[in-house]
Amino acid sequence: MTNQACRRGRLKKLSEIAIGRYLPIICAMKRKPGALLPIEEAILTAGLDLRRVGTVEFHGFAVAKRMQDIGEAHQLTAHGTLYKALGRMETAGLLASHWEKADLALEEGRPRRRLYRVTGAGERVLATHRAETGRAVAGRRKGLASS
Repeated sequence: MTNQACRRGRLKKLSEIAIGRYLPIICAMKRKPGALLPIEEAILTAGLDLRRVGTVEFHGFAVAKRMQDIGEAHQLTAHGTLYKALGRMETAGLLASHWEKADLALEEGRPRRRLYRVTGAGERVLATHRAETGRAVAGRRKGLASS
């Protein structure tokens, strides 16, 4: 998919594009196809780590806290950076999300949270990215729970 197609509004979800092993270029971002930004890699790593310890769905603050716990907080310059990345990743099909039930938030006296989960495409893209960049697997990184 070209940037010109993106500008014309023809961006499709990752699951609808025959991409082989590469992630399509996301509109308005110039990067090599298949490349993950460091913050996106950190979000996927933290999301998969949370899943391994029993938290399948996570909200933005939970993933930011987990990133801090595993030493990836330097990727966050502000929480706005995190939420923009979460939105890009959802558009690309790497994450899926939904709003939590309003009743639960009301009972706890707080605003509703948007809950995210890493998709199969997100897992595959992270594995491919790590293989291509020679990065350590999740279980070997500092602070991650063992499988």
